[in-house]
Amino acid sequence: MDRAVSVLESLARHGEAGVTEIADELGVHKSTAFRLLGVLENRGLVGQAKERGKYYLAAGMLRLAGAAAVRLDISQEGGPVCRELADELGETVNIAVLDEDMAVNIMQARGAASVTAQNWLGRRTPLHATSSGKVLFAYQSQVMREGLLARTLPRFTEHTITGTSALRAELESVEEQGFAVAVEELELGLAAVAAPARSHDGKVIGAISVSGPVYRLTEESLPALAKRTVAAAAELSRRMGHGL
Repeated sequence: MDRAVSVLESLARHGEAGVTEIADELGVHKSTAFRLLGVLENRGLVGQAKERGKYYLAAGMLRLAGAAAVRLDISQEGGPVCRELADELGETVNIAVLDEDMAVNIMQARGAASVTAQNWLGRRTPLHATSSGKVLFAYQSQVMREGLLARTLPRFTEHTITGTSALRAELESVEEQGFAVAVEELELGLAAVAAPARSHDGKVIGAISVSGPVYRLTEESLPALAKRTVAAAAELSRRMGHGL
């Protein structure tokens, strides 16, 4: 892994380089440098100018850089939104983004009532059993959605939705109403509501959620909570350039 990163760093410095140049810079045999370049080329991270035999950074690096930029942007812009919502509601507020087939929380703020709540920051959670996950799940391409729905999904509690038909209906509901709810689907005693955050082009790039114990986030209080969460998500989307 270190050597592969060193190859990318070398190409970033030089623009392009041949196998011999990279091997010399890394202090490895040419066969090792060739193997590393082959792996990176297969992943779309480097390309080769066939006529010159030189390697260069390929479009795959732009994809990774773009994903990293989105995370950095949404973390920066989401901070004030999270803190304001957490202060207002007194609960834990998170921002999650898609990480392969999971949701990962990249921002968290805690309200006064959530001082003993667990830390969700950096935690990867299943798409089908969390409010943020359902939002991210619902707005993926049909190919990805159907691929995930075709899997045998784990059940965490008796309330976890794992059936294909039921989960498909749940995702359609998320799209129709603009938010997702999860009550004791990941952990007993935990409830949450989430809404989508969009980039300047309208693409859903994250989900902002409010979570807390079911005795505070009751069935009666969830509609008002959802309305406030949707408003916060709209504000975050505006900060990300959506609708401007």
